[in-house]
Amino acid sequence: MLENLVDWLTGNLSPSARIWTALAPAILACVYFLGGLLIFCIRVAFKGVPRDEETVKRGNAGFVGYFLRHYFFWVIQPLWAVILRSGLPANALSMLSGLLGISSGVAVAAGRFALGGWLFLAAGILDVMDGRIARTRKEANPAGAALDSVLDRYVDSAMLMGLAWYYRDTWVLLPALGALLGSSLVPYVRAKGEGLGVNVRDGAMQRLERVLFLGAGTALSPILEAVFWPEEKHPMHWMAVVGLVFVAIMSNLTAISRFRNLVKALAPKRQEARSEKAIVGLNAAAGAIATVADFAVVLALVEWMGLLPAWATVLGALLGAVVNYSINRVLTFRSTAAVGRQMMRYAVVSGTSALLNAGGVALLTLHPQLAYTLGWWLVRGVVYFAWNLPLQRDYVFNDTNSSDALMEQRPHAA
Repeated sequence: MLENLVDWLTGNLSPSARIWTALAPAILACVYFLGGLLIFCIRVAFKGVPRDEETVKRGNAGFVGYFLRHYFFWVIQPLWAVILRSGLPANALSMLSGLLGISSGVAVAAGRFALGGWLFLAAGILDVMDGRIARTRKEANPAGAALDSVLDRYVDSAMLMGLAWYYRDTWVLLPALGALLGSSLVPYVRAKGEGLGVNVRDGAMQRLERVLFLGAGTALSPILEAVFWPEEKHPMHWMAVVGLVFVAIMSNLTAISRFRNLVKALAPKRQEARSEKAIVGLNAAAGAIATVADFAVVLALVEWMGLLPAWATVLGALLGAVVNYSINRVLTFRSTAAVGRQMMRYAVVSGTSALLNAGGVALLTLHPQLAYTLGWWLVRGVVYFAWNLPLQRDYVFNDTNSSDALMEQRPHAA
């Protein structure tokens, strides 16, 4: 018995032991939570969903909706009641959550995914309870809220840093770093919004979802490894990889969505003839038509007129620019400002866009493991949404911001 305990602590486990270390806590959790779900559904059928006010205030989420959130807080009520009666301070729960979360990162860095995953889930449950305990006892204060928020960032970062260390020699390091970035930005944008008086709590990958997908995927991953790859000395833990990639993508999408909503709420209101989606669609269509025109001219000049490809490319690019400018001026933005000044601004935006695209592709080709075609599309997408579209809308075709319009707004000299 003592020898088995030593093996478990040191990680010297057989394939079957690796399965049971991951599965035993899961069996107990499944019995409790699935049995609780059955009872909860029966209760809902007769009495309706027991509403949790804090869940309502936090807003809905894409993956764990109101029903499951209400169920979760209902099913942990017995544990919450025990902790409440114990008299433990809320700050003590925050500190314990932080310690368990940091320990989870140490465990996964050493390859103990079952241990690390369950520690991370336990830290997440304690994090849910500490604030509620403080509010129930009317002990909530800014110091406790700051402690809880900062420790949450340490817990998330510790887990993801542990995974990054374990996968440091594989491609999984990139999604681990991406998840670390997204998990930091999601709460930051919310906090920045609250500081500016804007509530941005939306998004599919909030902290509960991050803890659930990352913790469960990590905790249960040794089962698949022990069944299919029992002899691997450094297993990939594919369930953890799937959870990590999913969290990396969705947390960054959530952060971008919150950031967009925050900027939209704070930016001066513009009166536009059509919706933003329509503008993006017409602008993209203008670019596609211009590209087709560019290619057709090059093909015609080279194949039918015998012009050198270099000169044909120059003429094709000029025609494509004129077509793109004309469609955007007439259809997309319906501009009536002076053409000459707009063309100069359009040339500035197009020239800098070409430099940004070329530079971005050159940087990505420094990493030969990334296909240059994928890098080309990534750079084009980023430059389009971060540079071309905003500048065409707010700089080139913004009639209210043109020099002529500004001159008209100025008082005339006496």
